[in-house]
Amino acid sequence: MLHYVSAQDTTHVTPPANPSVAPKEKDALKFNLNESGSHFFQVTFLNQTWVRWNQSNPGTMVDGMAKSNTFDIGLRRTRIQMFGQITDNVFVYFQFGQNNFNSQYNYNSSGGLNRKNAPFFHDAVGEYKVTKGNQLKLGGGLTIVNGLSRFSQPSVSSIMTLDVPVFAQATVDQIDQFSRKLSIYARGQIGKFDYRVTISDPFPVLSNGSVASKPTANATFAQKGHSHQFQSYLMYQFFEHESHTTPGYMTGTYLGKKKIFNIAAGIITQPNAMWYAESNGDTTYTKMLLWSVESFLDMPVNKGKGTALSVYAGFFNTNYGPNYLRFNGIMNPATSSNATNAVSGAGGTYGNAFPMFGTGKVFYSQLGYLLPTSFLGEKHGQLMPYATWMHASYDRLNGKSMDVIDVGLNWLIKGHNSKISLDYQNRPTYQTDSNGNVQTSDRKGTVLLQYQIFI
Repeated sequence: MLHYVSAQDTTHVTPPANPSVAPKEKDALKFNLNESGSHFFQVTFLNQTWVRWNQSNPGTMVDGMAKSNTFDIGLRRTRIQMFGQITDNVFVYFQFGQNNFNSQYNYNSSGGLNRKNAPFFHDAVGEYKVTKGNQLKLGGGLTIVNGLSRFSQPSVSSIMTLDVPVFAQATVDQIDQFSRKLSIYARGQIGKFDYRVTISDPFPVLSNGSVASKPTANATFAQKGHSHQFQSYLMYQFFEHESHTTPGYMTGTYLGKKKIFNIAAGIITQPNAMWYAESNGDTTYTKMLLWSVESFLDMPVNKGKGTALSVYAGFFNTNYGPNYLRFNGIMNPATSSNATNAVSGAGGTYGNAFPMFGTGKVFYSQLGYLLPTSFLGEKHGQLMPYATWMHASYDRLNGKSMDVIDVGLNWLIKGHNSKISLDYQNRPTYQTDSNGNVQTSDRKGTVLLQYQIFI
């Protein structure tokens, strides 16, 4: 028989040994597979909810109606990670979830698409540690282990800014699955060096939903033929080593918990990845060659006060072939454009899109400062203001620079586990003249509020 204890009946209630000591909280959903905990399996959950007001690009349409501005609510990312050290040498990593889920997800004016077809596997990786330490690990599967940049393989739960610089995920949703590719790789840390070398088997561009088309004077991803992709990334760490647990993912900010200063270089190349039409109509294939140099500093300023500094600067040389240009709008709140002078052959130019990817050069930087714990009081979290600047010179923009600026503020209620971010972005818009040349138009702004929960 069950015995229910009333408020007055405390006969069967055993008081804690020390009522003044609060029970210790677990910091992770982690299951030890041996007594020492060296073998484990862990599960994490991430959800990022966006509430956004956006000034629309010229000609923007939403569900067939012209809109000069939009207000939308969406899920930028909803993810489940499952990973663990199964034996001394074997590590597994899986990630499942969805991205960019708002009211316009999978919109198609002719019908036929289903908003329920959202979640998918981002990662499914098996990795074998060859050496006793982290000097050499070999792995393979669907993975984000990448070349080019730390922001090509970001740990999105720990980023300082409201969102990552997506241009660094250079082929996102063109010949990859949300920056992941079927790959084999080697990675490791030798002394102060951290390296990764990857061979990838890209997806055909037509499997991303693109409609088959003939090549034009402006390079695009080739729709015939198949070649493999080669990537590498090398980082020199002056102070502490960065985390090396999960394959690929690199931390956004350690919030003063580590002293990090790195310089790095990365490269991605793929033969015959692109094509374009010569003036005589002949189709020419060309390689894609992308490389970068970057530096990252993230360290405490005053440990007693809880202050920290985070700084990043990177230079990117992006060669996708002659005059390649692609607009992209993150979780675009719009569906089409009725502008007669929109930039053609560069993806959707409506909503919040701007020329995110192109043949040319890009400089990107970000700066953030973690304010002292006393600013809000130790029980109320910390504030971290930040700013970012993307400066691009893409060939097809005819010498006109493209500048996108973000300023924002994080309220770190419980570090990255519970945080609210407020961001303002200012971006350019573009139209074409009567000769088809790209011209700048009015600048537009976006105000965005995000709540992130990470367990």
